[in-house]
Amino acid sequence: MKKQQASSPDESLVKLAQEMDQHLNVIRQRLREPLETEFARGNLTGPQRMVMHALVLSQGLSLKQLSAQVSLAHSTVSGIVDRLQARGMVIRRRDESDGRASVIAPSSEVRDFLANRMPELAITPLAEALRAASDTERVTILRGLRKLRALVERSRATG
Repeated sequence: MKKQQASSPDESLVKLAQEMDQHLNVIRQRLREPLETEFARGNLTGPQRMVMHALVLSQGLSLKQLSAQVSLAHSTVSGIVDRLQARGMVIRRRDESDGRASVIAPSSEVRDFLANRMPELAITPLAEALRAASDTERVTILRGLRKLRALVERSRATG
């Protein structure tokens, strides 16, 4: 009969880190589900998502800038923008610095969703989970998360 060797401190830390990482990944995934569900309702293709992502991060882009940003052909991006505009997701407006060009930007409805509905969808699952915890459990969770964050940031600063 072989004796089981005790795992080394490094090995047990790696196992602990792996288990914590699994828990954090599941938590992150569960918290994002309502938001992902809402995005899925938009029925956007991969290229349409890329275009919307680029536009949301900007104050508006010309078709040429947008094509370069998403690394797609000008004609492809033009067709994508046409379809997004028909769905009310983007607007085209005259470029004030170049009257011949237009600037493409997310519609006010999209901006409203990003400013109001998206934060609500992102925070509600966590708030609902915390509602089921006692005050003591909430304090313990927060204290543990603060400590873990501090340790991770400290190890990054020294490593």
